[in-house]
Amino acid sequence: MSSGNLLLKAVRRMQMGFLSATQKIRCSRLGRLRWHIGVVRLLFCTTVITAALVSVGLYRIYFDRTNLPDIEPFTRFEFATIGHIYDVNGQPLIEMAREYRRNIKYEDIPPVVRNAIIATEDKNFFTHSGVDYSVIPRVLSKVRIGTLVGRLTKISQDDEGNSRPIFPHGGSTITQQLVRCHFLKDLTVFQNMTAQENSNRLRQGLLLPRALSYMIGSHSANMLVRKLEEIRLSFWVEKTMQERFGSKRRAKEEILARYASLIYMGNGQYGFAAAAEYYFGRPLSTLTSDDADKAALLAGIAKSPRNYAPSAKNTQRVLRRRNQSLALMATNGFISPDSLRGAEQRPIQMAAKRKSNLPLGPAVVGNVIEEIKSLCPDLGINDLLQGRIQVYSTADARVQQIVNESLERGLARYEERHPRTKGLLQGSVVVLKNSNAGILAETGGRQFYKDNFTSYSDFNRVTQSLRQPGSTMKPIVYLAAFQQGTFNLDTLVPDEPISVPDAGKMTTKWISNYDGQFKGMIPLREALAQSRNAVAIWIVEQIGITNIMWTARSLGVKTPLQPYATTALGASEVNLLELANAYRAMASGIYARPYVIRKIVRSSGEVAADNENGWPTVSVYNYALSLIQEGLRGLVRIPSGTAHALDAGFFSIPVMGKTGTTNDFRDALFVGSTYGPDGITIAVRIGFDDNRSLGRRETGGKVALPVFKDIMLQVYREKLVGPVPAFPPQIEQSINNYLKIRPVEDASLPESGQKKINLSRRF
Repeated sequence: MSSGNLLLKAVRRMQMGFLSATQKIRCSRLGRLRWHIGVVRLLFCTTVITAALVSVGLYRIYFDRTNLPDIEPFTRFEFATIGHIYDVNGQPLIEMAREYRRNIKYEDIPPVVRNAIIATEDKNFFTHSGVDYSVIPRVLSKVRIGTLVGRLTKISQDDEGNSRPIFPHGGSTITQQLVRCHFLKDLTVFQNMTAQENSNRLRQGLLLPRALSYMIGSHSANMLVRKLEEIRLSFWVEKTMQERFGSKRRAKEEILARYASLIYMGNGQYGFAAAAEYYFGRPLSTLTSDDADKAALLAGIAKSPRNYAPSAKNTQRVLRRRNQSLALMATNGFISPDSLRGAEQRPIQMAAKRKSNLPLGPAVVGNVIEEIKSLCPDLGINDLLQGRIQVYSTADARVQQIVNESLERGLARYEERHPRTKGLLQGSVVVLKNSNAGILAETGGRQFYKDNFTSYSDFNRVTQSLRQPGSTMKPIVYLAAFQQGTFNLDTLVPDEPISVPDAGKMTTKWISNYDGQFKGMIPLREALAQSRNAVAIWIVEQIGITNIMWTARSLGVKTPLQPYATTALGASEVNLLELANAYRAMASGIYARPYVIRKIVRSSGEVAADNENGWPTVSVYNYALSLIQEGLRGLVRIPSGTAHALDAGFFSIPVMGKTGTTNDFRDALFVGSTYGPDGITIAVRIGFDDNRSLGRRETGGKVALPVFKDIMLQVYREKLVGPVPAFPPQIEQSINNYLKIRPVEDASLPESGQKKINLSRRF
């Protein structure tokens, strides 16, 4: 090949190489240009999307007033507080609440506490309109830029399990904190945004939250959406409160009062007033300028009760937080440098732990809750727990304390005789006013049972336990007989063997007396005093069981009684409150329905129910009532009477009453009264819940009567129910006349010539 051809080929190769290099350079430049265009487009799209999101957010904050909560309860200051049940003297029997809070007015917040709150939480509170724009730079400086960039470069709707939030906490005004605690916990309107914001799942399904979630993750989106809603509602609250109260200053004062009442302060306490009582053992209103350390401590708790509520374990952390609050108070001119130094030197001193909130009378409390429904069907325990109502009862805390202690002593005496039963025996007591059946005290069981203190929700043996009344049923039988007009206390009646049909069987059952003896013809008052079973059955045969059942119902026994003769001996079951009310009616001549609520007052001050005098009463005093009163008084005064122990010299209170012992000694009872409308009635029942026997000869006179005597002595000795009423002279004189002509005998000892029959079943 010629040199020219070789040169031509070389030139062509050079041209091809040059063209190839040129093309490569051109492609490279084009790629870079396209990349730049892509970046520009991305930035443009991001800017547009961001601007759109910001616009939507701003519109939502400043202009959107849809889907707003009900602000009326907020403006009326209807925050849940503490419900109380008060006794007849205004002493609280129990405090009940889901949130222990005391609502306080602005003027009730001491200046030192107001200053501590403002300095610590929101120094510009009285000048801004719900949001403090001056803190925005500080908040933005805390944004986690690295986390934000990482999210934007890895766009996804899924979050990692423990992703850190992009936006910091803090910067909220007092109004924003109030909105977050009150409105954003609304489960119906806002789906409890405060509780759900830390979730790694998107909790709001709207367009804005979805877009934010795609860019910054669900956790941060939840937090940002909650913050936007918080700001929106803060503007709305401030404007609404200003319209309602007429000026910005007045609105701010009302908002601060609601904040100081609502905020959680640790250990189950809500608001500064409840916290001051809990941590310092003194009312908030007693704090003065000398208590800047305490005011600063309270203000510091609000930020994080878990970390800053004082306890024995976190003293140093609480101390640092308190001193930070004190420094802020000094910086804002609320305390002097000297006061700052003095307050910083003081140690944290907490009040001794308060006593447990166990009710003094749990049975009374349970009765109150039940009675609320009958007085006000639109109210219930939830209203009490929210503090929307306060209840004033008929109970007397002093009498209740005596009843509690007397029952415990009575149970202890029995357990000394039967050590193996320690802690197993139960008892119940109720005390009624004779005039209107108001419940003065009620104990539905022993104070500590099966390793637990008695609660108002536990089984109440006064109202819920249906047990046989034993011989305490007999006075109703005698009253029914007196009402027939053919019997009086001096009527001779046969104490002789008698039988009754055995229910459900084609046989008869012979009735015996407790002592296994029969005395023949005896005065009716003696039969009642000695609780002769045979006489009670004989009376049933004379007047009919229907008359006895009618008499029982007229005295207030509502539980259906069995239409059998043995009902006269206490075979039908009743509750203790019904039995007590029947004796109260016999002692006073007033028929009434037992009640425990005097008044129910709403939080607004409106009286929801006024029941000061109880249910309507009916005064029925007739000859039959005077006879049963004398007969029951004779039970005490006649030496052979089953309650004669109450006629001893050291027991100077004139009473009437009846013992009762149920079949096989399962229950021991005593029900008795002082005379007339000014007196009281006490019913005592002791027995095992499993219905086992108390033991041979553990009778009403031995087990229950001493409890009755103890209560009666203390109540009148301490003058808690007025002076002791006397029985009418004619009653006492009639018994005196009987004692003069009737020989004294011991009913427990067999007499010669009397028939003695032992039967397997006793009543």
